[in-house]
Amino acid sequence: MPVFETAPLLLIAAAMLGYLLGSVPFGIVITRAMGLGDLRQIGSGNIGATNVLRTGNKPAALATLILDAAKGGIAVLIARALLGEDAAQIAGIAAFFGHLFPIWLGFKGGKGVATFLGTLLALAWPVGLLACATWLVLALIFRISSLSALVAAASSPVWAVVAGHGDAAVFAGILALLVLIRHDANIRRLLAGTEPRIGKK
Repeated sequence: MPVFETAPLLLIAAAMLGYLLGSVPFGIVITRAMGLGDLRQIGSGNIGATNVLRTGNKPAALATLILDAAKGGIAVLIARALLGEDAAQIAGIAAFFGHLFPIWLGFKGGKGVATFLGTLLALAWPVGLLACATWLVLALIFRISSLSALVAAASSPVWAVVAGHGDAAVFAGILALLVLIRHDANIRRLLAGTEPRIGKK
């Protein structure tokens, strides 16, 4: 973690900015705009890109993936440009919490994988790229999004150290732990062999 030098009130402002950006439910916005229905009533009910893909609309899923990742990254980049590295990490964590617990949806949000990856890419791009590559390779091999996400998240602190960004290891570890917690139901299905594969409606 960086040395916290920014004034506490400014760090709070960075956290608020990050939370508000992270809480925008792009999956719901996009599916409604494209006439695909209420995403919370489709598939798993999750608001992320994997569930959008279950509508059969690949462009909508891709747009959700990009925007959910971008909102975490943008929060980091704005806070870094205006305040510094300490504020960037605070904003990134807040954006992630915003996606998990969005105020607009009664604090019932997604599982945060895309936002996690986007935040990592902005915070320390080599670490983010390694985590994204981990997800992609496992997704291509096993075709199970949750398994790919769990391994990518769990390995991210290790990638931070390997890539020479040890200062980001704690940050990555905090977010990874939250990803694992949010995937508790997926972990149970993985163990039972009933977890659906990517693209299954």
